[in-house]
Amino acid sequence: MMHQSIEIDEKIFQDAVKFYGTVFNLPPLASKIYSYLLFDYEKVGITFDEFVEVLSASKSSVSTSISLLLNAQLIIDHNKMDERKRYFFINDEYKKIRFEKIVQKMKDELKLLDDLNNFKKNHDDEYNERIEAYKALLYKNIENIQESLNKL
Repeated sequence: MMHQSIEIDEKIFQDAVKFYGTVFNLPPLASKIYSYLLFDYEKVGITFDEFVEVLSASKSSVSTSISLLLNAQLIIDHNKMDERKRYFFINDEYKKIRFEKIVQKMKDELKLLDDLNNFKKNHDDEYNERIEAYKALLYKNIENIQESLNKL
């Protein structure tokens, strides 16, 4: 029986599983793998076999969940020089990727709102004011996020 290579707090782990399962829309096992990796503060990397054992899951379901997390860019993997084993890590770039996607969605929505407005025949001032206020909110958020992204 192998031991865990990292120490985890059960309550924080359960909270993380619930939170990231919802935020990233992950199936339970993928959320557990992601949450488990959050405790790898020293960046030692977690092996496939450790996930199978610690999470008491089948190899095929661990494999499926790891593929999902790799495709979503939530985790990354590395092989150490002299070993065949793959080690998995949280993708630290993901925070940046996540907010870049949010900014892109807001920009897409702004374009759509402009297209709709240009197509519209009648001009309702109250409606236009609300749309302009909403667009201002989007612009402000894009600006704030991009400013903070530059610091990441």
